This record gives sequence, C-alpha cells and structure tokens, in this order.
Amino acid sequence: MERSIENAAAIERNDRSWTAALAPYRRPSTLRSTVEIAITALPFVALWVLTGLAVVNGIWWGLLLTIPAAGFLVRLFILQHDCGHGALFARRGLDDWIGRVIGVFTLTPYDYWRRTHAVHHATTGNLDKRGIGDVDTLTVREYRALSRFGRLRYRLYRHPAVMFGLGPAWLFICQYRLPLGLMRAGMEPWTSTVATSIGAALPVALLMWLMGPASFLMVQLPITLMAATAGVWLFYIQHQFEETQWTEAKDWNFQSAALHGSSHYDLPLPLRWITGNIGIHHVHHLAAKVPFYRLPEVLRDYPELRGIGRITLLESLRCVNLVLWDDATHRLVSFRQARRDGLAQAG
Repeated sequence: MERSIENAAAIERNDRSWTAALAPYRRPSTLRSTVEIAITALPFVALWVLTGLAVVNGIWWGLLLTIPAAGFLVRLFILQHDCGHGALFARRGLDDWIGRVIGVFTLTPYDYWRRTHAVHHATTGNLDKRGIGDVDTLTVREYRALSRFGRLRYRLYRHPAVMFGLGPAWLFICQYRLPLGLMRAGMEPWTSTVATSIGAALPVALLMWLMGPASFLMVQLPITLMAATAGVWLFYIQHQFEETQWTEAKDWNFQSAALHGSSHYDLPLPLRWITGNIGIHHVHHLAAKVPFYRLPEVLRDYPELRGIGRITLLESLRCVNLVLWDDATHRLVSFRQARRDGLAQAG
C-alpha cells in the first residue's frame, strides 16, 4: 500500500480540475460496450449449459466449469454496475433496461441496488453517514462503548467465515429479495426486488423441470456462491484497507474520499479482465461515469494515480483483520491492535 509524496500532484487537484481532466473518458463506445456484453454473457451461458449437460450425464468433473462460469458472472455484475452509473451506453434508458436484465442473472434487483449504490458513492468515508451500501465499520471508541453482547455481534459480523462465507449467500439469495433500507422509499425499490425475483424464478423453474432440482442446484449454487463471495471480497478490499480514509461530515470532501477512501487493487491481468477493472476503484469514485474499459486509460494518462491506495493481491489478504477505524492514527486496525493500544493508554 502506497501513498507517496510523488502523488502530491493528484492530491492537490481540486474537484473541478479532476472533473475537467476525466470528462473525456466519460464517453462510452456503443460498439465496445456491445462487444463487452457479448464476450461476457455468451461465455457465461455456454459454460452454464456445458456444466448442466455434464451433470445430467454423470460427468462430474464437468463441475470444474462452474469456476470460470462464476468468473463471468462477476463480470456480468460489473456490466450491471456500469449500467447503474449510466456509463455503458450514452442513453440512460438503454443502460437501465440492460441492467435490469443482467440483474436476473446476478440476482441483484437493479433499480433498488442503483439507489443504494448511489448513496454509497455520495457518502463513502463519511463517519456521520454510514449504514447504506457499506461494510459496517465501527470506530475504536464506538466498539469499546458497546456491551459485551454488542462486541460479540460485531466480531461475528466481521469474522471471515461470516463476511465471506455466510454473508455473500445471505446478501444475494435472501437480502436482495426485499428492499431493505428503502422499505418506505416508494414503489420503485419494491417493484425492482419483486420483478427481479419473479424474473429469476421463471428460468429456475424451467431448468429444474428440464434437469431435475438436484442437477440444477449442483450447477447453479456453486456458480452463485463463488461469484457472490468474489463480489463481496472485491467490495471489501475497495474500501477496507489500512490507509483508507474516514472523516466526520464537517471535514468530508468528495475528491479526498474518492482518492483515499477507495483503493487501487492492482490485480494480475487475467483477474483485472474478469473483474472489469473494478480494482481501479479510486478513479471510479472520482468519475463514476467512466466506462470500466476506459479506466486503464486514465492510469496510463495520469500515472500519479497509480500509487494512491495501491494494494497487491498478496497485500489484500492482510486486510481481512482490519476491522476498526482508529481516530487517533487515522488507520483501520485489527481487534488485537485496538486492544493493545487500549492497554498501553491505560498503563
């Protein structure tokens, strides 16, 4: 993880200059976006069908195909994500309908998710506006003020087995069936969640009838769970790293939160492709309407952005233990570090 002096030029830019600098990259290519959909959706469908045929015919090693299928499902989610920002096509309506269709495959109600994700972008790193579209994060002070039961509950929530095991399954299979957090925000979130659930239920029922329930679940569950876990992992690393930034509302600044509250997850090229460059997350937060396939162009033309919040694949593994925001050191720390610091202060 790096935040070096050589990146001062990026830090010193104001919001308006970054908006102007990145504006040319906001223009999507209709042809490129269409091709990206095709080279993502068609391989996903082909892999699913091949896996299904293998399972139905008792060729169990065919289940290995669920691994690349899950990867393409993650990439489908990135396409849906870009639609939510109006970044994939120049016409907002086209983005929205493509996003809704993809949402049936990803089990993510598009209009509901789009609204919660917009809140996430507008409040990232703001200590006074936590709660929607984020990984729940407490400060050290808040954690120490909890009851014993409250601490246990937070520890369980933050445990890797829950965060990356039970959590993704709950989020995509159960939680997204209701517009939680927007229950009283009008009909759109309800329509989105119900329509997506019905849209997914119809092909599921058909495939269960054709293949049998057991065979269908043997194919679909591994794909869904692996893709969901990968998605939650990516979102976690994008904001839960040691040198991330959290500030109170009075000190919150959009550009600073984007640059330093979001990471540059520098993945190997194959993983960068399958995850749709979403690891270049600090740039994405600076200019959310930049299509995912143009994010590498920004790093190429503005090399001062490369080192800000940079995390490698190996370094990201250590982020799992970072669970509390320390106001004193302005870093995320582990439970052990928070306890050690508390004992030192008491001494």
